Amino acid sequence: MSEPKPLSAIPPVAARVVAFVTILLGGLAGGLIGFALVDLQCDGDCAVSKGLGLLAGAVACAGGMAIVAVLALRAMGEWREIADREQAGHAPR
Repeated sequence: MSEPKPLSAIPPVAARVVAFVTILLGGLAGGLIGFALVDLQCDGDCAVSKGLGLLAGAVACAGGMAIVAVLALRAMGEWREIADREQAGHAPR
């Protein structure tokens, strides 16, 4: 008889990798948006301003995507816990 696997709320590795990649893509998109906004409004030498716009956009979007990713991974863990309880016969009625 095989040993029962321990219960864990940790999401699968693939889900964590997808979450990490989406955070990176969100940061890239935010950086491009921040750069473009400053580029449209600035005339002349605006290298520092463009860099700050890029940085602010990247940090803001990556932070927002990180929050969404954490919430999604937590929900995934809760769904797995509920499914494990139902399989074990301990689900609330």
